[in-house]
Amino acid sequence: MANPNISDILATTIESRSKTIADNVTKNNAVLMRLSQKGKIKTFSGGSQILQELSFAENSNGGWYSGYDILPVGVSDVISAAAFQIKQAAVPVVISGLEMLQNAGREKMIDLLDARLSVAESTLSNLISIGLYSNGTAAGGKQIDGLDLAVSETPTTGTYGGINRATAGNEFWRNMIVSSGAIPDVTTIQGFMNDLWVQQVRGTDRPDLIMTDNSVWSTYMESLQAQQRFSSPETGSLGFASIKFMDSDVVLDGGIGNACPAGTAFFLNSDYIHYRPHSGRNMVPLSPNRRYATNQDAEVQILAWAGNLTCSGAQFQGRLDLTA
Repeated sequence: MANPNISDILATTIESRSKTIADNVTKNNAVLMRLSQKGKIKTFSGGSQILQELSFAENSNGGWYSGYDILPVGVSDVISAAAFQIKQAAVPVVISGLEMLQNAGREKMIDLLDARLSVAESTLSNLISIGLYSNGTAAGGKQIDGLDLAVSETPTTGTYGGINRATAGNEFWRNMIVSSGAIPDVTTIQGFMNDLWVQQVRGTDRPDLIMTDNSVWSTYMESLQAQQRFSSPETGSLGFASIKFMDSDVVLDGGIGNACPAGTAFFLNSDYIHYRPHSGRNMVPLSPNRRYATNQDAEVQILAWAGNLTCSGAQFQGRLDLTA
């Protein structure tokens, strides 16, 4: 006979794997792995939007003085917040009535669920990984606000995080960009990278992670062929192909199913990028209740995620566009 507690097994199996699923999504993506290392993965618990605090100006009261000079103590508005929409993703795991009959034993059912959940995990992981490079417009604007929006090709236009980049006074919310105008070769690529790097340095603030597509990676690698190459033991030990530029890890996010835009390198300062999943919807079952298809002999449980990628310092991010 079919296992009468299939919904319970399905729900509890997903529940027991939720932490592992969330960890695997992080470990399989170099951007999320770096954010995890920097403590920039922070859940939120409610609200209609995700608010990301940011400092947009210096304190105007600061200055030099001597002796009994009067010190200014006026209100200085220096803190604000960018507002990001909550984005959602889900992958249903479905068990038909026939499969319940064919996998009547608890162990057999768990084996079947493991296989289904592995596919669901990979699917949701890929959705998020692809979304991290998006501009947030896919699926009718329901996709994550990814790097294509945060580190834009046109940083002086458009609205990001509720802040209009075109407005005078919002220059702090514009990322840096260097466009080659022509496909670079091994003799010119490092010059373009140098030009972008220097625009993003402020004291100890500088890029620490450079994500590249296949063409940028290959050209940069070839430019180093006659030199000693320095790789990152820390990033390499995590399974990511990486080398160094200055003291930043250069990571290939290409190959099969790559999502990084062609001819692009993102120069990221991960201190100002944040991955914000909801505390109650981070790779968890949508609900533990039984879910029946109304017109089919099947039961469903849904692996779900909600959150967004946010930024608190757009001016510290850079984009290298090496297309003609």
